[in-house]
Amino acid sequence: MSAPTRQPRPAGAAAALLPLAQARYPQYLADLAELVAVDSGSYSPGGVNRVGDWVAVRLRTLGFTVERIVLPLAHGRPVGDVVLARRTGALPAEAGGRRILLVAHLDTVFEDGTAAQRPFHLDGAIGHGPGVSDDKGGLLAGLCALEVLARAAADQYAELVFLATPDEEIGSPASRPVTESVAQDVDCALVLECARENGDLVIARKGIADYLITLHGRAAHSGIEPERGANAALAAAHLLVDLQALNGRWEGVTVNVGVIRGGTRANIVCPEAELRAEVRATTLAGLQLADAAVQALAARRTVEGTRAHVELLDLCPPMEDSPASRRMLAHAQAAGAELGLGFAAAATGGAGDGNLVSGSGVPTLDGLGPVGGADHTPQEWLDTATVPARVALLAALITRLGSAGS
Repeated sequence: MSAPTRQPRPAGAAAALLPLAQARYPQYLADLAELVAVDSGSYSPGGVNRVGDWVAVRLRTLGFTVERIVLPLAHGRPVGDVVLARRTGALPAEAGGRRILLVAHLDTVFEDGTAAQRPFHLDGAIGHGPGVSDDKGGLLAGLCALEVLARAAADQYAELVFLATPDEEIGSPASRPVTESVAQDVDCALVLECARENGDLVIARKGIADYLITLHGRAAHSGIEPERGANAALAAAHLLVDLQALNGRWEGVTVNVGVIRGGTRANIVCPEAELRAEVRATTLAGLQLADAAVQALAARRTVEGTRAHVELLDLCPPMEDSPASRRMLAHAQAAGAELGLGFAAAATGGAGDGNLVSGSGVPTLDGLGPVGGADHTPQEWLDTATVPARVALLAALITRLGSAGS
């Protein structure tokens, strides 16, 4: 009796894509060394644009149309361009094809000169250097996954959109409108931040509300007529304690007063003080509950003659754990099983561009880069041995999400 004929794997299956990702691995390392060698701090637009130029060339060679978007100042300082690229697939939306957004960022947290001080190097399979994990390793993994798909002729999707922002590390103040606009026209999003240290993906990120609370009082000579004053610093101290006491009131909500300032001299009753506070929450409802509490506490008068003014400086929506993102995770885990990868999904308190996409109503899954860690520190690392399988995983996930039946 003859052995049964083995059916060939589909071109977009993870196991079929792995050899292509493995073949790309040596070039990945060379490219990573080149990218890490460029200083691209958020406020170094020249360096950010050098990385953006490199990314744009690579995308054009893969058949993407590329747009460079010049941004306004961020916090009064210039930043680099957005790189926005699109490639039409072979499965139109009217036939069930889906539009998939890949999100990465071009900037790092490091100052100019850091790349020369700490150049890229390998310690075994562990890569080190500024931005090696956050986010140059993930950015490059996304480009490699696109190349793998092109070589496999796996194009059963309506459109791939690649978005690389220049200011993610400072909260995306300039690029946020672009990100939110792009998100309006896609069906799902994959964020190319690196996977957690244990290999998990990221399914939720806390949203952030950033507050400046100014306490107004009345100055007076502290020795001659202190009774004529109203101590804004004292009112700020009461409010600080009350705000910190909100921790634990709602699940998934944290409050932190990180800055307190007030007064000019010890012999003057403090006429003005300020608090900088932030609320982080896993859901938009949690942010709203905390906001109502912040406003109510600030409206209470704990020191006669003082008043508080609350200004919401920034509101970043949470990337919420949703049924749609859980379905994306299931596809990722199924593709991972073909590759011998087992992983779960993590929630984190840190925010990123995935928050903005998710806040626009798009199902989002994060952590699709290789495994890395110690971001924002001199010890930042990337496990390059994880690159081939993670690139194959990302490519396979795109093929799984490419049709409406997924």
